[in-house]
Amino acid sequence: MTTPRPAVGEWYRTLEGETLEVVAYDPDEETIEVQFYDGTVEEYDLETWEEMELSVGEPPEDWAGSLDITPDDYGVDLDRPAGRRQSSNPLDELAAPEDVED
Repeated sequence: MTTPRPAVGEWYRTLEGETLEVVAYDPDEETIEVQFYDGTVEEYDLETWEEMELSVGEPPEDWAGSLDITPDDYGVDLDRPAGRRQSSNPLDELAAPEDVED
């Protein structure tokens, strides 16, 4: 099996099913820095990279895994479709006077 050449921004899959993205490649130093989906960052020399049994992969559907954030962190409501608001008036989202404590 021929391991694909490293390319920054490309995703790869290991035989174990782990996904990783090349985040840096220095051809002069022959080093490749990768970030696994779980956020772990590793650096490999070119010789080790070529020994790894990798295949070109697709980016994960849930790209936030490696960032260690939740939908609450970036303001996404998964129960409400994107681009739709329940109210067209932003003032409707403010507390009503009877809901405010004195």
